[in-house]
Amino acid sequence: MLIKVKVFPGSKNQKVIKKSEDNFEIKVKVEPQKGKANQETIKIIAHYFKIPQSQIKLIKGAKQRNKIFEIKI
Repeated sequence: MLIKVKVFPGSKNQKVIKKSEDNFEIKVKVEPQKGKANQETIKIIAHYFKIPQSQIKLIKGAKQRNKIFEIKI
């Protein structure tokens, strides 16, 4: 399953906003330095879907706000 995620790094709080079945907005507290925001986004997605982080892979957008993740359920 592929999902589209728009990430907002440096937010005051962390939360997931579901826009549609495969489109999400995720706010993370960490700044986008050395992939830390991407790792935190993966943690948040894993917690949201209740799956291990190893089942989530960043497919596109490593250095962009709009990303595509593959989730193996």
